[in-house]
Amino acid sequence: MTDPVTAGSDPLGRWRRLADASVLLDGFHALKHAVRFGAEVPVAVTADRRAALALADELAPDVREALDALLTEVPEATYTSLVPRPHPTAVAGLAVRPSRAANLERLGQTPRSTPVVVLDNPRNLGNAGAVIRLAAGFGATGVVTTGTLDPWHPTVVRGGAGLHFATAVERLAVDELPVGPVFALDPEGDDIRAVGLPDDALLAFGSERSGLSAELRARADHLLALPMRPQVSSYNLATSVAMTLYHWSATGGAPHVP
Repeated sequence: MTDPVTAGSDPLGRWRRLADASVLLDGFHALKHAVRFGAEVPVAVTADRRAALALADELAPDVREALDALLTEVPEATYTSLVPRPHPTAVAGLAVRPSRAANLERLGQTPRSTPVVVLDNPRNLGNAGAVIRLAAGFGATGVVTTGTLDPWHPTVVRGGAGLHFATAVERLAVDELPVGPVFALDPEGDDIRAVGLPDDALLAFGSERSGLSAELRARADHLLALPMRPQVSSYNLATSVAMTLYHWSATGGAPHVP
């Protein structure tokens, strides 16, 4: 086991210095994805280095060498003291958050070849993380949230499995949204199956309880509805985003299955 106190790099000292200003990578998959998509990770720890590298051999051989260089083994009690909710893989890291300016530049680039997902006043941290994971998988330009929810909250990053680093994630006001036609999901909208979604669309989804805000509704160019059996109240937010991105991907620029 590497002694974190006597090791020249002093990972625990670095962790304590950086924790408040860094993105917590909670679990092997969050660390794997952050490294894979170019995040700057100054420190990473594990309670079982051999098991973590075995996971890398099995699931992420492309970043195995990088993880081997990053991971410092610490006692389990030390690991659990660093994270609010220990992950079953007993792996954690700290990453530098991408600059807001860089994310805004990415979101604002035109022409845009993939949509931006807009979550209007989301409330559930886990749902927001699942949406970011979906957006990364479909190659979306980014995910924008409005309202008070912090899309970089540790629970959101955990739910997104570290894929915040594979897309642009920011919180903006409605009047700050990137340019592009806004297609907002609403039960009173047109059937989405009859509408083609352009690559530069902003795909907007209301909050889990109250739907679209009046401000976002006024900004929308088109209202769309997902097919749903009568008397079924609603879909989960992440499910709605998945259905809409899949509809776009049928004719848009989503990655093809290799």
